[in-house]
Amino acid sequence: MPDLAAHVRRIIDAHVYMTLATADAQGRPWATPVWFAHEDHTRFVWVSRPERRHSRNLAARPHAGIVIFDSTPQPQGVPEAVYVDAEAEQVTEADEERCVEIFSRRSETLGWPGVTVEDVRPPAALRVYRATAFALFVLDENDDRIAVELG
Repeated sequence: MPDLAAHVRRIIDAHVYMTLATADAQGRPWATPVWFAHEDHTRFVWVSRPERRHSRNLAARPHAGIVIFDSTPQPQGVPEAVYVDAEAEQVTEADEERCVEIFSRRSETLGWPGVTVEDVRPPAALRVYRATAFALFVLDENDDRIAVELG
């Protein structure tokens, strides 16, 4: 793969769902797809209910794994996937406006409704979450993970 950073950016830009893998306080894993937006291909923002299992898991253990991939079967070649090690959190009030703007901009670009700060603050049911990548990977032709620096 000639330009791995461009490859990662293209995969992230081409998809709207990521698989978020979390674990509860006892270490029981859980994976769920979430619709996401991103900032600089290293910070991923989504909206969810705090009582959902993945949200509760993140409150107990902020470390998360993320996979963004094309699930279309490919008869040959390397899967189109980005693997992310991240720290995730419910966004604090100080960052809500910026994260809501990131999420809404992508949503509205796709013709979907955006959200407002009022949509993610009590008494509303939703909250905004963010995962910040500390490592990104792609697979090579031998199915080995290669670390990618976006610089």
